[in-house]
Amino acid sequence: MLKSIAVMTSGGDSPGMNACARAVVRTALYEGVEVWGINNGYHGLLDEDMFKMERKDVGDIIQRGGTFLGTARCKRWEKPEGRMQGYKNLVDRGIQGLVVIGGDGSLRGASLLSKETGIPIVGLPGTIDNDVWGSDYTIGCDTAANTIIDAINKLRDTASAHRRCIVLEVMGHRSGWLAMTAGIAGGAEYILVPEEEYDLDAICADMAKAYKAGKRYILVVVAEGAGSGQEIGKYIAEHTNIDTRVSVLGHIQRGGSPTVIDRVKASQLGEQAALAIISGLSDIVFGFNKGHVVSINLHDAVNNKKTLDPEYAHLARVLF
Repeated sequence: MLKSIAVMTSGGDSPGMNACARAVVRTALYEGVEVWGINNGYHGLLDEDMFKMERKDVGDIIQRGGTFLGTARCKRWEKPEGRMQGYKNLVDRGIQGLVVIGGDGSLRGASLLSKETGIPIVGLPGTIDNDVWGSDYTIGCDTAANTIIDAINKLRDTASAHRRCIVLEVMGHRSGWLAMTAGIAGGAEYILVPEEEYDLDAICADMAKAYKAGKRYILVVVAEGAGSGQEIGKYIAEHTNIDTRVSVLGHIQRGGSPTVIDRVKASQLGEQAALAIISGLSDIVFGFNKGHVVSINLHDAVNNKKTLDPEYAHLARVLF
């Protein structure tokens, strides 16, 4: 049984990271285990910016977005000598295991540290993109999807009033989960994602036909990895003569108080991660499958690409 562990958040922030870190800390303390918090991701680990934590250090944070530990992307961690320095900094403080909350890149960095040093590592999927292989859910994805839905609801009102086409660009470089989920829930006419090919000329022809038949507005949701919202909006305007506006949500999708789902699921994952690392387990990521917490091999999680559920794409076509 380990006697001292550390927890960190890394990569892009996501709502629910605080709830997750809180659960890791309080579970470990409940079990009589020392917990260290690492500030600013791998930067903090390399710069020795870490501190011993008590219960009060994670009070009044479960409702807050972002991450109280801070986060960053770290180029130094990409080099073996950087990871060895991070390992030395952990050993010097008697830290025997590390919990990493982050997305694909953060978990990949954790996987390399485990392979090179043998230190126990448990990962938790913290990313709004919901693109970690092996899990149906990632921390923050529900809050981000609800943020998009709120925008869709407002944009629909103004689109209808002016008989416009609205193109809404959302996050998702390699994954269209956010666009597809929010697009279906928001009743979008077209959902463009990097996993699916689309014919913009055919879409424009359909739009022109629909407007001629009296349609008042059209909503297009596009994941950033499927194309530029600005360029797609310009193309639609030029090829349909429909009054078209573009809205890019950007980083507003990362913030905000986490939903009930993100608070509860993140807490469940945090508890399981703490119990696992304390018991000496390593090289696993905890996620959800069909509503249940599951463990996933860490190296499999970072070396396999999660695919978009084909049922979502089918549903989007049926409901168009």
